[in-house]
Amino acid sequence: MPATRIDLTTAYWRKSSYSNVDGGECVEVADNVPGHIPVRDSKDPQGPTLLFTAEAWNAFVRAVKSGRWA
Repeated sequence: MPATRIDLTTAYWRKSSYSNVDGGECVEVADNVPGHIPVRDSKDPQGPTLLFTAEAWNAFVRAVKSGRWA
């Protein structure tokens, strides 16, 4: 199956509330991309982006909140 290209030029990125002022281990998420949840490293905004379906992202967030990856 060929890779799907998603236009992220109008993505509105928000940084994790757990980010610190020193720029350590930060992620940014864009909520305004229909059908996908893009995630990137805030220290490398031109670098690679992971694309999740809403269902996969919600499962990931639930797992993190439950302490599965604490």
